[in-house]
Amino acid sequence: MGRPAHVVRECAAQKALVRPINVSQPSLTAAIFRTAHADFLDDLLTKSVAVLMNEGLVTLKRVAQDGMKVRGSAGAASFRRRESLENCLKEAKNQVEALKAELDADPTAASRRQRAARERAARERTERFAKALEQLPEIEAQKKPKDRAKARASTTDPEARVMKMGDGGYRPAYHVQLATDTQSQIIAGVEVTNSGGDQGKMAPMVEQHEARYEQTPDEMLVDGGFVKKEDITKVSAPRGSTTVYTPVMPSKTDQRDLHTPREDDSAAVAAWRVRMATDEAKMIYRDRASTAECVNAIARNRGSQQFRVRGDPKVRAVILLYVLAHNLIRAAALRAAAEAEAS
Repeated sequence: MGRPAHVVRECAAQKALVRPINVSQPSLTAAIFRTAHADFLDDLLTKSVAVLMNEGLVTLKRVAQDGMKVRGSAGAASFRRRESLENCLKEAKNQVEALKAELDADPTAASRRQRAARERAARERTERFAKALEQLPEIEAQKKPKDRAKARASTTDPEARVMKMGDGGYRPAYHVQLATDTQSQIIAGVEVTNSGGDQGKMAPMVEQHEARYEQTPDEMLVDGGFVKKEDITKVSAPRGSTTVYTPVMPSKTDQRDLHTPREDDSAAVAAWRVRMATDEAKMIYRDRASTAECVNAIARNRGSQQFRVRGDPKVRAVILLYVLAHNLIRAAALRAAAEAEAS
């Protein structure tokens, strides 16, 4: 007797998600394994959510997005200005050359393992200073012209940025964006940036959904910090197919009614202003807090307070691992509920 059809489908889906990974390399430690497969983990997120969509457990009808700032693994003392970084890089390069000369002059001065470790440490130190200098132009561009000379980059995690955290303090951090299906609380979209604000991050998330699942959310729920007219125009009809629910933020200069369309509004922005004045839109928007903020709070409670790895690729891998674990727990609960309802 053959296996039930739903078991066959699930087994086929699982086989599609599994890719053999070579663990025979002696240097493949647990830490390296955890962060070395970000692309695979990202693809696994897409395929696993697609399986849930095929089962009817995820619809993407309504998606809520929110940002979460997570402390980076960089100390305040590691941030240096351009002149200091240039001096450090020069000194590090000199140390690399001195070490090579020392080891070449007396090859027996250290064991092969010790020699490799010293060379690797010196090389990585030089690379960190060089990468910090590479990040400076981007940091300088975000500052006012008079303050650009004060721009600083971290020598331990050059891609981290000092951000204002939830408690009002300023610390090196990464900004994690999570987009969650409101009906299932399955996380369908992930992005990691080193920009402290939310503005301008909604449209890229909608585009990410289209790239992953070949469809965009019917409705997108974001708080007022995401509001950018260009984003609303881009994802809404007639250019897109997503309806945006986000508060109309007051203007410091324009004292007119917030929900009255302006002369320079696009058709999508004008429709958004009118829509957000309705009771129906306000009720729909309430789903954002109970979904996006809830999922972020769960992530905090499960340890997403500080990254223990450095650099965007490793940070992305760690957050993808968390998202996959979160979705696995939710998928089990959703399937159990579906089976109970069917019986």
